[in-house]
Amino acid sequence: MEIQTNLSQKISFSKEVTNYHPEILTDGALNFLEALQDRFNKRRLALLKNRESQQHLFDLGMHPSFPENTKEIRNSEWSASPIPLDLQDRRVEITGPVERKMIINALNSGAKTFMADFEDSNAPLWENCLQGQKNLKDAVKKTISFYNPKRDKTYHLNEKTATLIVRPRGLHLNEKHLLIKNEEISASLFDFALYLFHNNKQLKENGSGPYYYIPKLEHFTEAIWWNDVIDFSEEYLKIEHGTVKVTVLVETITASFQLDEIIYALKDHIVGLNCGRWDYIFSYIKKLRAHKGFIVPDRSQVTMSSPFMDAYSTLVIQRCHKRNILAIGGMAAQIPIKNDETKNATAFAKVKIDKEREVKNGHDGTWVAHPGLVKLAMEVFDKYMPTTNQIDIKRNDIKITEADLLTIPKGTITEKGIRQNINVGIHYIAAWLGGNGAVALYHLMEDAATAEISRTQIWHWLKNEVVLEDGRVFNTSFFQTVFEEELQVIKQQIGNLLFETKNYQNAIDIFHRLVTNTEFEEFLTNRAYKYI
Repeated sequence: MEIQTNLSQKISFSKEVTNYHPEILTDGALNFLEALQDRFNKRRLALLKNRESQQHLFDLGMHPSFPENTKEIRNSEWSASPIPLDLQDRRVEITGPVERKMIINALNSGAKTFMADFEDSNAPLWENCLQGQKNLKDAVKKTISFYNPKRDKTYHLNEKTATLIVRPRGLHLNEKHLLIKNEEISASLFDFALYLFHNNKQLKENGSGPYYYIPKLEHFTEAIWWNDVIDFSEEYLKIEHGTVKVTVLVETITASFQLDEIIYALKDHIVGLNCGRWDYIFSYIKKLRAHKGFIVPDRSQVTMSSPFMDAYSTLVIQRCHKRNILAIGGMAAQIPIKNDETKNATAFAKVKIDKEREVKNGHDGTWVAHPGLVKLAMEVFDKYMPTTNQIDIKRNDIKITEADLLTIPKGTITEKGIRQNINVGIHYIAAWLGGNGAVALYHLMEDAATAEISRTQIWHWLKNEVVLEDGRVFNTSFFQTVFEEELQVIKQQIGNLLFETKNYQNAIDIFHRLVTNTEFEEFLTNRAYKYI
């Protein structure tokens, strides 16, 4: 269907759209989206082509490196712009999708900030994305509420809430339901622009501002793109320059070699970097997948104490603090385990160790996925970081080399690890297709990033016919046997009726194709998005 507005061009919706959400997709908002798409989408597509060219070089044996032509940026003295007051203390951040009840609970959780997520923990159904914008608009106005009829309970915001930060989708994704000049709009621009358009004035009245997390950057030129998008948007909406503030997720192996460059590109807007650990592991495997002898052990064996992960984390701290911005630590994926105090205590102990490592290394904050972990993380950071942040700790004692960032983690590949990847991958994709992007599985909160690790490892191990710890070779025959056995396990876990649903059958097909294709597919969400 096409709608005629006061735009200079017609805008069309895909045939699947039945609710056009005119309260969000107003003429003014659509004009803004069109202006952004016209000005920036060709550059975005060119940047994605650059990623392909870079991957080709990696496939030929090249390694990521510190760019020679930007050495002056890394070595010279400069700082980013000052950090707003309500973003200076971010010792505990909670994250989650833009679902209504989740937003209320997260803002009320006691965390310092809440990242409302349109990306890895949000399945991008049209209704999820547009209802998410409505939910955020109500949250900014502080009128959001949610009634649960099963519990006969209504949820409202507390007087004191976390500072709101929004994560739009990554550069590689389109929003296929809205077309401008018969071209799918960039999902990054769609999510970013609608939140800014509808909330910038109210946020200013609240004494806050439009704050964002920027995901999955692979090169500093992509940061330049985002900076230009932000500058143009501020001018278009007549917002004071520098009002929009961003934190960049360092969740690709290539970005860790260009930290100063990324900060410099966004220096009028950036307030911090975040260690997006799960996507980082995924990127590490994906980018170096063709290198001879490069094999990464079971996902459960790759932790923040793995040398390449420790190097990346401490480098983020050093470069952030040199530029007077915050270094936020990674996600604790554990969730409280009900009715089993022993397992729950073990899970909480792991979280505590992880958070102590971060704060002692110099991180200014950390992430949790569940409100039940906020108190624990807060106690750790309160104990070891009595100040608002640790920017004054410069970590000049460390020197991270290119080799440090690329050190292959030691460990083994096990049948258990293979089975876990298959099981979790299929369960997650099925949930994602059904509209749920954050899924509790085996006492961990799984999202698209962790599912990416699962399917990428299976593909990589199978392609290389790796040798397991018990001496067996992981070949096509072995995989197919284990795959069929895990399908029976899944059927027993969920029951035959659910197993036979379209979402599960599609998830099985998607996962199998992703891990057995000759060519690696960059993002599972690109393939899965065709099904929703």
